[in-house]
This record gives sequence, C-alpha cells and structure tokens, in this order.
Amino acid sequence: MIYLIHQNSSALKVLDSDLQETPFLIDTTLTKTLFKIAKAFPNEIIIWCHQAYQEFINSSVLHTIFHHQNILASYSVSSKYYIPNSLGYIDQSVFLNVKKDVTFPTWLMSSDVGGISARLLNSVSNNFKPFDNFDYFLNSLAKTVMIQGLFCYSEPALLTKKVQPIVEIKQASNIQLFKFVKAHYKWVWVFMLASCFVIYEKKLKLIPLIKSFFQKRLNLNFEQVNFQSINTVITKKEIDVIIPTIGRKTYLHDVLIDLANQTILPKNVIIIEQNPLPDSVSELDFITTKNWPFHIKHTFTHQTGVCNARNLALNQIESEWVFLNDDDNRFDEHLIESVFKKVHDFGVLAITTVYLQENEKLLFTKTHQTGIFGSGNSFIKASCLKNIRFNMALEFGYGEDFDFGMQLRNEGVDVIYCPDIRITHLKAPFGGFRTEVKQLWDADMVQPKPSPTIMYTFLKHYTKKQLLNYKLVLFLRLIKKESIFNYWSFYKNFQKKWQASIFWAKKL
Repeated sequence: MIYLIHQNSSALKVLDSDLQETPFLIDTTLTKTLFKIAKAFPNEIIIWCHQAYQEFINSSVLHTIFHHQNILASYSVSSKYYIPNSLGYIDQSVFLNVKKDVTFPTWLMSSDVGGISARLLNSVSNNFKPFDNFDYFLNSLAKTVMIQGLFCYSEPALLTKKVQPIVEIKQASNIQLFKFVKAHYKWVWVFMLASCFVIYEKKLKLIPLIKSFFQKRLNLNFEQVNFQSINTVITKKEIDVIIPTIGRKTYLHDVLIDLANQTILPKNVIIIEQNPLPDSVSELDFITTKNWPFHIKHTFTHQTGVCNARNLALNQIESEWVFLNDDDNRFDEHLIESVFKKVHDFGVLAITTVYLQENEKLLFTKTHQTGIFGSGNSFIKASCLKNIRFNMALEFGYGEDFDFGMQLRNEGVDVIYCPDIRITHLKAPFGGFRTEVKQLWDADMVQPKPSPTIMYTFLKHYTKKQLLNYKLVLFLRLIKKESIFNYWSFYKNFQKKWQASIFWAKKL
C-alpha cells in the first residue's frame, strides 16, 4: 500500500506501507501526483486520504477491500458528494441513493478517503485527462468506466470507526454539473436537467446550459485487469435450486433434465407448485417416477403468486449457494460450474447471467456491476438471504425482482452481471391454472398511473429528485400520443393519476 495524504486539493505527503513518510516529489495537482505515484509503484494499491482523517485509516482491512485489481472504493464522511443530488433529475440508476453503513455499489466518489490499484491507473493514463479538480476526476473516472467493468463502491470500512465530518465538501457548481452531464450522458439530458430546474425549482439555468454545449462527451475504452480475488466466498460447492411453477409441466421437466446434466450437480431442487383450484392435486408425476441425481423438495400449494412461492422455497434452503431459477429456462451443462468459477475469480456474493429469449441480441458484453436483478437467472450466497425475502406487497404486480435486488444491495451485497454465462428464457405461455387478480384500486374512478407497485419501489429505493425525473419522463412519453388541443385536460388527468398511484403505493 502507498498512501497519498492531501489537504484542500493539494498533495501533502506520501507514506509507505508502514505509514511512514517516504521521499517523493509532489506534482502540481493532486491528480497528477496520483498518476505519478502509480508509475513509480506499479504493483501497489494507492490510498488517498484527507489529512483530517489520516489517523482513522483502517489499514488492517485494506487488502480485503481491494481484493482484486479492478476495484475503486471511497467513502464520504459526510452525507454529501461532489456531484449534487440534482443529478437525480436525469439519472434513474440504483447507484445514486447510497446506503452509507454498508459496502454499496456506486460511481459517486469522494476525496475524503479511497483507493485504487496503480495498475488500473496506469492502464488509463494515456487516454484519460488528469483533471485538476480531484473530486471531478474521481467521479468522472468511476462514471465512465463502471459500465465497462470497474467495480466501484462506497466503503465505510476504509475508516476504523464512524467519524464526524471535519472537512466541508465543496459540491460541483451548476456549470460543473451541466458539463459533467454533457460529458457522461447523452446530450439530450442537459436539456432535461435544465427543464427539471425550471419545472421543480423555478430556476432558469441558462448560462450552465449554454456552457455545457462546448463540453465534449468523454469516451474511454477500459480494459479490465485480470480478476484474481483473494476473498474466499466458496467453502463447499453446494447449491440449491429454487423453481416456482404453475401449469408448465413439460417446460419444468426440461429444466430438471438440464439440471441433471450439470457438471456440478445441485444438492436440492426446491419446486413450489401452485394450483388455485380447491380440489386440485400435483401434476408433476415425473418427480417420483424418475430417478434424479439430486434431492427434490416438492411443495404443492393452492396459494398462487411468485413472491409467496419463492419465499416458501427460500425457507427450505440447505446449501451454501442458491440458484433462483424459473420453470421455462434452458441452459448448458456447464452453467453451475461456470458460475462457481466467476464467483471465485471475482470474490462476490451475487451474480446474474445473460437472460435473453432465443432470438434476442446481446447488448452488454462486459462484466460489470448491474442495477438490474433477475429472480429467474441469479446466484446468491445463502448466508446473504437471512433477512431478505420477496416483498408480498408486490405480489401480482411489478417490481418484485427490482426490490429484491435492492434489498441485497442495502445489505452490502453487490450484484455482478456476467455476459459470458447464458440462460435462455423461453418465455413460455402462462400455465392453465391462473385466475384473474383483482387489485385494490381496480374499482377506482381514477386509475393510478404508474402502477402503484412501481411507485412503491420508487418511493422506497430512489431519491426524491429521481422520482420527479421519472414523473416528467412518463408525462412526456404519454403526452406524445395526445392531440395538442387536449394537452390541458391530459395534464390535469395525469396529475390525478399520479396522486392516486402515490396514495395506493403508501397503502401497500
């Protein structure tokens, strides 16, 4: 470890792994000094820290925080970041509403304390501008490269204890914010940002908007350093598979065949079969008439609903790992083996795979932290699920997968997308036992828009400004279908539907 101690955006001193000052020629800016250290110590992890927090550096755990070379982690002692929360007006990602007391995936970075591998810095040194503003540089680097495979975190364990803010965070000005948006998002979003300021804050940001026109979009092709985590996340290669099913006997049989052909077999396959008909019995005769190379735990229930079914299955887990599967998936014989290899290499606790229908095109081709979560194509360490279940408030609605993924992240479990592990989703027709579901708001004169279950997830997991952004985007998407002579009537009805959605979301 090499430590770079700074104050007021100026480098003060460089410390060696024993926290002893070492002779080093400080450059003109903090960012340039960081790159200079990376060249001088190409095999080290470089830790930056404001002088005010130097005594709290948690040096004993740094090797576990930076357990492979593709990690950028920092921690903001206060609740503020350099990038103000106004960014929520144009960014609906899960990475903005940071939970401060756990390891949380985010590209929002802080100069208070943090670290990065020298090897990674050297890999981008030739085509990434070393901005004079250190906070801008950190956030720009993380925002640009996170989608390409740099693992970025807010990490409270960088400090030995929770300390009170000593240093005041100087946030980006409106001009810097607009330039940041222009450099890291599609150009249209600077206009959306300006519109949100006008609509929601009654402020006209004309000068920042105009100055952003001269800002070029930042592009950086980042090549991942080889993953070789030192974290041990697998002690036994044992896994249970969860499958909720309803009226898809043939498809489920094919899934079991794929599981039986695995090079690493599951220990238990937990099947939750649903049929709402009062006198119905199981149709899955092949569970007992065929010999399977794993134990099948079969539960038959008259209560329908995927949230309930998956929760029943989660209560029956025995193995170290869990595969959240579906009854209309297909995959090759190396699926579980490939997942265990990735888990070992990355040192992570949750992985989600490619999940496309047969003729869909793969769009994201690099391993990266993802804001999505799939309950039919994800693998999780069972110990992470002690306090997590599918939210029954979202049964028969939308958003239960997203909510489950956010519960994981809020417990400090990152979700990694692996583009080279594929599960094909057949998207089979609904089984024949489903009954019509009546929602609480079905009889209302004003039907909520968006769905109250979607609103529920936004209220629970997003910032207020992200919610306002969603409202504006939804409004613009819907009004395009309206006649210009109907705009005022549409606006009034939209507001009523929005308020109805909030009402029922809070009821949920």
